[in-house]
Amino acid sequence: MGGARRAALLTDNNLVSYYFEDSKTLYEAFQRGLHASGNGNCLGYRKPNQPYQWLTYKQVLDRAQHLGSGLLQKGCKPSSDQFIGIFAQNRPEWIISEYACYTYSMVAVPLYDTLGPDAILYIVNKADIGIVICDKPEKAQILLENCEQGKTPCLKTIILMDLFDKELKDRGAKVGVEILALQEAEELGRNNIRKPVPPGPEDLCIVCFTSGTTGNPKGAMLTHENVVANAAAFLRTIEDTVECTTSDVSISYLPLAHMFERVVQTVMYSCGAKVGFFQGDIKLLTDDMKTLKPTIFPVVPRLLNRIYDKIQSGANTPVKKFLLNFAATMKMIEVKQGIIRNDSLLDKLVFKKVQETMGGRVRIMVTGAAPISPSVLKFLRSALGCQVFEAYGQTECSAGCTFSMPGDWTTGHVGPPLVCNIIKLDDVEEMNYFSSNNEGEVCIKGPNVFKGYLKDPEKTAEAIDKDGWLHTGDVGKWMPNGTLKIIDRKKNIFKLAQGEYIAPEKIENVYIRSVAVAQVFVHGESLRSCLIGIVVPDAETLPEFAAKLGIKGSYEDICKNPAVKKAILEDLVRLGKAAGLKSFEQVKDLYIHTELFSVENGLLTPTLKAKRAELVKVFQKQIEALYSSMQE
Repeated sequence: MGGARRAALLTDNNLVSYYFEDSKTLYEAFQRGLHASGNGNCLGYRKPNQPYQWLTYKQVLDRAQHLGSGLLQKGCKPSSDQFIGIFAQNRPEWIISEYACYTYSMVAVPLYDTLGPDAILYIVNKADIGIVICDKPEKAQILLENCEQGKTPCLKTIILMDLFDKELKDRGAKVGVEILALQEAEELGRNNIRKPVPPGPEDLCIVCFTSGTTGNPKGAMLTHENVVANAAAFLRTIEDTVECTTSDVSISYLPLAHMFERVVQTVMYSCGAKVGFFQGDIKLLTDDMKTLKPTIFPVVPRLLNRIYDKIQSGANTPVKKFLLNFAATMKMIEVKQGIIRNDSLLDKLVFKKVQETMGGRVRIMVTGAAPISPSVLKFLRSALGCQVFEAYGQTECSAGCTFSMPGDWTTGHVGPPLVCNIIKLDDVEEMNYFSSNNEGEVCIKGPNVFKGYLKDPEKTAEAIDKDGWLHTGDVGKWMPNGTLKIIDRKKNIFKLAQGEYIAPEKIENVYIRSVAVAQVFVHGESLRSCLIGIVVPDAETLPEFAAKLGIKGSYEDICKNPAVKKAILEDLVRLGKAAGLKSFEQVKDLYIHTELFSVENGLLTPTLKAKRAELVKVFQKQIEALYSSMQE
């Protein structure tokens, strides 16, 4: 295998592409769920302050067949070159729309509003989408504006989940776009029912557009085998410790347009388990979880950091702090012995409250999508009383390519390769990473690796080499225990004037742990010999941070205070030293900004990564001022 490594769970070189013999496509996975659960509950939803209501597997499949038949009535072809847009927040109808596609071998193309109107226009044209299924009239209006300007000639039909008025229907008619209610489309199919045309494993199932930090989004083409292989690898990893069964429940709030959530749901359906949707407002997630009581909880580090900070700030007296640290230490000893429980005396005394905010029944948490601080992960494994796994991957390998093993509760790595792929590290000479030192660019090969970017052979060739290896752009290191640690990023590096290479994301991941900091952007230039930073302080924690310096006032006033800036800079440098940053990797000055970088103001991508080129543009004046005040 030429330096490539595989999962220790594999006894031979045959990579896993499915887990259940009768479930090799997403369509079959859902059918399996129907039989495994005995037509049990499948998709749950709720109105404010109400219990969850459920659709059974059969109800979902019937509605999917009706909607799919309705789409065929509207001129769609039952084949894998028929693309259907889905432009909605997480809700049962999203899944019904998706499975309407799979029932007739069609392809789902998720659109999400955080991509911005330009990207949506680009995707509709790139994927030649004739029908888009939307949740709200506002989204239909975004699509219609493009039609009215003659920018999307391919779009002919918009199907709406929510109620809409006659005005919208007339507005569509003027530009030759039919606007239908989802109910009407299902009714049309019910009256003209077609026999399913199930897809094969090698057929395309989804085109997932990834938000580029620069340029247009790229459409990753994923097959049924790609997604099923990824779900199968997860099931194989956990099968001996925490088997997934029909009594499991997952909460769906992470965007369905991203592959992490797609793979989680594939696991749930193939096991006949239940998925409950949040109400659509992240502020109500705790309320939804208390009502749903999920057993499987996919998370992103931002949420875990929030849980961690909440527990820590709750320990606001010396006694409480001592008790918290004592409880966490004792529980960590148990975790290391393989005892994972949430019913010990310490749980009841110290951690019960936080466990109950998640419903009190969570058995499995999976964190992915961004790096998590080892200290946060270690603490939460003790406090939450459930298995917390860390995964690493990207859209192009269907979601995950490594996954921490049950029983390995060490931190600072992302686990060994999953059983669906092999991984090798390629030399990155310009950054001094060599595979002979067990370091290099992470490259992936296996049935979970995508087929390329839609109508973009150039970008595809950049991602997948001639031997079929996917080049991730991340730099990894093999640890002595066979796990992979992500240590750097190949793409965002730049050189300082003295020739030192800088990976700003690595530095930002260290600085973000500063209690006073909500966001940080580290910048350097090849003509300058040092780094500077743009910091947005955390509005919740800043007043307390400032009070310790004897400074009071509004958020804006505190941000303007030079003593506060000095204290934040000192805190960042302290964290940098503790994390082993070299002196040229530390920022030398800061600009304090009061407005969060967001998707809306164009400074973050929809997956919440910094748009570095945009940030430089927006803060050009401040960057110039910082450098000139240093007068290097």
